[in-house]
Amino acid sequence: MSIFRRPFGRGDGNDDGGETPEFKAFLEGSVEGLRLQTGAHQGTWHFGKEERWDFSQDTGELVFTFPDKIVRAPSQIIGSFDSRTGTWMWAWANSSISESLTRDSLRVRQYGEQNHILRLTSPEWSAEEMDAWHMTALACRLCCSNGAYRGPAGTTFVFITFGEVQLSKRI
Repeated sequence: MSIFRRPFGRGDGNDDGGETPEFKAFLEGSVEGLRLQTGAHQGTWHFGKEERWDFSQDTGELVFTFPDKIVRAPSQIIGSFDSRTGTWMWAWANSSISESLTRDSLRVRQYGEQNHILRLTSPEWSAEEMDAWHMTALACRLCCSNGAYRGPAGTTFVFITFGEVQLSKRI
């Protein structure tokens, strides 16, 4: 076996962890879809320029606060990326996340099981931040979400998808 093992592979070039060319194209389409959604949110309600963000595990609501408005959306946690260790962990594998917030990450795992894709069914694996974005984009597409957010928490980043946004005037 080669010392230069491919992630999720045997290193002999014959094992790609189930990631077929069709899956890779689907994943790239998911990333492009998320990019377009993000651009639309940036143009309409200035997503990314918020003063602060908050997330409640109790309500599953993601809240962005701006000087003149508040934007709220129902949300799901997809997973977390630890920049210190270079690892991705699915929300469904993280016991500190409320079960009600792992529904969409479980949908991705189900897709992975149906298509025999190891990255989607392995609880935690070596990753780069772009991998986390790819997994979140895939969740966004599979679960028909309206967008995604990366919330910083120290050296860890929580990747969250969100549904329909509601804007209200800030009082």
